[in-house]
Amino acid sequence: MDKTIQDGWKTVRFQGSTPQVEDETIAIEYPMTVMINGEEFATMVCTPTDVRELVIGFLASEGIIRFFDEIKSIQIDEDQGFAHIELYKTLDHENHDHSKRFIGSCCGKSRQFYFKSDVQTARTITTDLTVTANDCHEAMEALQSSSDHFQKTGGVHNAALWIDGELVVIRTDIGRHNALDKIYGYVIENNIRLRDAVIVFSGRMSSEVILKISKMGVGIIVSKSAPTDLALTLADDLGITAIGFVRRNKMNVYTHTYRVKEANNVSIE
Repeated sequence: MDKTIQDGWKTVRFQGSTPQVEDETIAIEYPMTVMINGEEFATMVCTPTDVRELVIGFLASEGIIRFFDEIKSIQIDEDQGFAHIELYKTLDHENHDHSKRFIGSCCGKSRQFYFKSDVQTARTITTDLTVTANDCHEAMEALQSSSDHFQKTGGVHNAALWIDGELVVIRTDIGRHNALDKIYGYVIENNIRLRDAVIVFSGRMSSEVILKISKMGVGIIVSKSAPTDLALTLADDLGITAIGFVRRNKMNVYTHTYRVKEANNVSIE
């Protein structure tokens, strides 16, 4: 059974002004409450797949952990919607407000992200990795062709890790930040080096997305969608190459353009 979708939702679909009843496939939305050392930390709304990776990546992006071996145990209760995390250390309450924050699946103000932990965990990227325009289009095409859930529902985001011309891992979620956290969790648990990695992404590049890329230590993000001004300001400050609107053989390189080989001789000053 596919836990990410619900089939058979009766829908009145219009072709012009002509209605017709059809079965629609809908993306599933699932609340997961994270408990750390017996205390409620946050409730996130997500797609109920790769939940273990999501929780690990979320803890890392929030600055709770840096390495997988800081976790003593993880127990996921999918029936009740709880993730019970035991750490070897006590939670730093001064730097981590654990007061039942609600993390929505939508974007923007539904998620709080300007915390002390962002200052502590965001880092400037200095990778020497470069890509070609063709690399970017190939990576996006690989992501899109692998996106079965999006093709069925149109209601999820996809993120992938691209290393040495291959998609190492792809993760899907109704929340774009959740999809990135799932990638981050996979990376931490499997101890993957990210110096030569690219994030391939289906969603808009917001400031939160750029912060997550920075925390992961990835220097290039390739997105199908647009950036925000704050995202580009952060990307410029943090040494991240932000590439957007990668579609139909076109793309825009907004920051640190030298990492795209064909742009090396192009000045935007």
